[in-house]
Amino acid sequence: MKAVTWQGKGTMTVEQVPDPRINRPDDAIIRVTSSGLCGSDLHLYDPLAPFMEEGDIVGHEPIGVVEEVGAGLTSLQPGDRVVVPFNISCGTCWMCSRGLHSQCETTQNVEHGTGASLFGYSRLYGQVPGAQAEYLRVPFGDTLPIKVPDGPPDDRFVFLSDVLPTAWQAVEYAGLQPDDTLLVLGAGPIGDMCARIALHRGHRVIVVDPVPERRARVAAYGAEVLDLADEVPTLAQVRELTRGRGADAVIDAVGMEAHGSPVAESMAKVVGMLPDRMSRPLMRSAGVDRLAALHLAIDAVRRGGTISVVGVYGGAMDPMPLMELFDKQVQLRMGQANVHRWSSDILDLLMEPEDHLGVESFATHHLALDDAPAAYRDFRDKRDGMVKVLFRP
Repeated sequence: MKAVTWQGKGTMTVEQVPDPRINRPDDAIIRVTSSGLCGSDLHLYDPLAPFMEEGDIVGHEPIGVVEEVGAGLTSLQPGDRVVVPFNISCGTCWMCSRGLHSQCETTQNVEHGTGASLFGYSRLYGQVPGAQAEYLRVPFGDTLPIKVPDGPPDDRFVFLSDVLPTAWQAVEYAGLQPDDTLLVLGAGPIGDMCARIALHRGHRVIVVDPVPERRARVAAYGAEVLDLADEVPTLAQVRELTRGRGADAVIDAVGMEAHGSPVAESMAKVVGMLPDRMSRPLMRSAGVDRLAALHLAIDAVRRGGTISVVGVYGGAMDPMPLMELFDKQVQLRMGQANVHRWSSDILDLLMEPEDHLGVESFATHHLALDDAPAAYRDFRDKRDGMVKVLFRP
């Protein structure tokens, strides 16, 4: 089969690789019909390179059709249409039973001190072959895949794999009251969807992003937008729009984005030149993150407000303004999305006739797998109005 593979820092290629096979009685093989390109996939370009191996299959946002099932499966059969969550959870352990599927005890990566395994995401998270491919092996076939009906286009349901539950959890963690104002930092796919969800719930939303096309997308849904590069400092504008107090809640949807920070890029390059046995612990402990967004969130949230961090951070030694967080009584929530915790509520919304969140027009580009190497570069560089890519194997 064809698959998008990691071949080195900044290098993704499309290769012919062996088809996946049933390994366990509860496995299923799906034929992938659409698979997304995620912002966190860009972290594999440089920052997480020490944890990658040549030939690793990437991607973690699939929808497809069941082709084959293991002998132990009872709830799936060939022909079923399913969305596969990006985190691999058993659905039955202590963590899963408490709605913490991203911390699944069955697939936790104890060796690296990380949570549940992820599709297509390095040795840090299990080195499980990913979903930017023609076929995908899916474990825990009775509990992990989410069945969706035939008929509507893939775009109606595919974002249930990652974008929707990630944004949904971020808004839930923001703890908004009916009259609260939400500030969203970053209007990439996740920040954009956070804004749409909060607006759908009736909240006032302010979005900050430097890219005009991205600001226009969220403005079309009713968000107030600020240009990060405006002459008037963003913090001053936020204060002016919120009676001087700051936003009731802030979602940081930016995260690491080391490719946008000269310091982080330089650190990643230096660490990447070291042997893997030396570079891996350094990448886990060194401060390689760009913290501008998180610091802005701390400054812009009102006293007693909440910061919901959905952007991925990777370092462990960056300075945090703990005195300010404590003095302002800020609540801080974060974490990988627990997809199954929110999937039923989201699916109910998606099943309504109206496309409330604009999912069917959310992707800006639909591309063939062969276009993946160029798409990774264009997405990283924010070219051609690219916000969300779906590959069609």
